[in-house]
Amino acid sequence: MLWLDAEAVLHFGDFRRLVPAIQEMNRQGTDQVERMLLSQPSTAGGQNDWLMLPAWQHDRCFGLKTVSVFPANVAKNIASVQGAYLLFDGQTGEMLCGLDGAMLTLRKTAANSAAACDWLARKEAETLCMVGAGALAPHLIEAHCTVRPIKRVLWWNRSRPALDRAIAALSPRLPKVAIVAADDLHDAVSFSDIVSTATMASEPLVKGAWLRLGAHLDLVGGYRPDMREADDDCIRAASRHYVDARFTTLEVAGDLTQPIAAGLLNAASVIDMGQVARGEKPKRGASDEITWFKSGGGGHEDLATAWAVCKAFKAE
Repeated sequence: MLWLDAEAVLHFGDFRRLVPAIQEMNRQGTDQVERMLLSQPSTAGGQNDWLMLPAWQHDRCFGLKTVSVFPANVAKNIASVQGAYLLFDGQTGEMLCGLDGAMLTLRKTAANSAAACDWLARKEAETLCMVGAGALAPHLIEAHCTVRPIKRVLWWNRSRPALDRAIAALSPRLPKVAIVAADDLHDAVSFSDIVSTATMASEPLVKGAWLRLGAHLDLVGGYRPDMREADDDCIRAASRHYVDARFTTLEVAGDLTQPIAAGLLNAASVIDMGQVARGEKPKRGASDEITWFKSGGGGHEDLATAWAVCKAFKAE
């Protein structure tokens, strides 16, 4: 079986390839897509999760991602996300390849945010605020820089040593972008055109009162009802609310479940990226409006990414 390791997925998973692939998958849709999450309490008092994400485009391709999320691994110098992806031919059922699931998840998730940013952020957006310095954050920064003319990144993280290491590692890859550590999250958010969050926060970090007019908010980290990255004022500040997929967000992510339960947000008014891709719902409107986007992931995004990476590998 052909196996594409993390290095290969990174190399062939160029964002200039992945962003349009995900946008096109949103336009086409999938014939079948599911999500299964199993969770267990950890010995450290937290929670470990195991996700299975299958998706099928009939007569083209289908695949399955299985990935684990063990947050306590960070303290052990082990990646918190582990997994694998299996990609199959949609006409014959033959296995096409296997891919490193952790790297595929990082590239897919970042490309997904960039795909939304391409539709929702102001074209002239130049300043990005990155909240969190985990494994996903550098990919998000790179992805946003691919779709917008980012000149400056204001990067905030609770741990300064971890942030300094992340900046040192990413800066050589983006030599035309000034990447600086932000000591004050309020200031970083208020000066930014795009605010991207990738944390495991259970209490909101970003406040709506901090968002500047015309800002785009990209919420990526929270994937359970008990997680929250932005406060209620972010909901109130936004003119429209977008998600990548309804089935992985509306009843799943705290940034949606909590304001919906409180009556601050009507689930029926939320716009998904499929509707945007097909022209059924609007993209960004006025230049001064605030756009709010919540990423929940989904097997269709993983399938689009795996298919694009596999095609690029075989074409080389």
